[in-house]
Amino acid sequence: MAAKLGLQLFTLREECAEDFVGTLEKVAALGYEGVEFAGYYGMSAADLKHELDRLNLTAISAHVPIPQLRDNLADTIAYQKAIGAKYIVCPYLSEEDRQKYKELVPLFKEVAAACQKEGMTFGYHHHDFELEPYEGTDGLSYLLTHLSAEELIAEFDVYWLRKAGKSPVEWLRAHKGRTPLVHLKDMTQDGSFAALGEGDTDIQAILAEEKSSEVEWWIVEQDVTPGPALESVAKSREYLKTIYR
Repeated sequence: MAAKLGLQLFTLREECAEDFVGTLEKVAALGYEGVEFAGYYGMSAADLKHELDRLNLTAISAHVPIPQLRDNLADTIAYQKAIGAKYIVCPYLSEEDRQKYKELVPLFKEVAAACQKEGMTFGYHHHDFELEPYEGTDGLSYLLTHLSAEELIAEFDVYWLRKAGKSPVEWLRAHKGRTPLVHLKDMTQDGSFAALGEGDTDIQAILAEEKSSEVEWWIVEQDVTPGPALESVAKSREYLKTIYR
C-alpha cells in the first residue's frame, strides 16, 4: 500500500490558534490526506473527530511532550484513540532531559506499554542534538537499541538528519521497518528551512525508499517560514505533485 501525505500542524501554529477548523479546511483543500497534531486549541476529541471525518482527514499522530507523557498519559491516549490516531510521538527533549537517554528508557517503556494496550504505537521525533555522541553511539541510536521496535518507532526528520551530517537515505535503509512516519523538510545551502523543492535536499531519493523502508506517512513540516506558512505548505504540496503524486 502506498504511503500517504500528511502535514505536521506545528507549521501552521499561528493559523491554528486563530482559526483551528478553518485551517484544517485549508489543509484538506490543498490535498493533504492526514494531519499530525501539535495541540488541539481547546477542541474536544468528539468535535475534532467530527471535523476530521467531514474533511476526510486522518489523524496520524500527535506530538506529546514528556511532562504530559509523565503526568497525563491516560487522558492523552484516550484523546488520541477517540480521534482515531494510531501513533503518539515524543517530539523533543528539554535542555534538562538531553543526554539523559538512559534515564528516559524506563519512562518510554511505560508509555509504550500503555499505548500497546490500546492498540497504539509510541515513537520519538528527533532533532540534531540526539545524533551527538552518547555511550559509544548517539542518543537516538541508544534509544532505538534499548527499546524494541514494538516499543519505539523512529519518526525521522530529513532536515535534522542532514543538519547533523547524516544521510536520510542511509538512515532509512539502516532502520527499515521502524520508520512508518517521516518528516519531509527541505534545507537551503545556508542551513535554513525551506518549502520542499526550494532547497537542495534530494527529496526524490528519499521518497524512493518508501516501499523498502515501509513508510506509511510522509509528513510535511517547516519549522520556520519566510512568509505566510500556508503559502509554504501549498508550495510543498505542489512540489510533491511534480515528483510523487
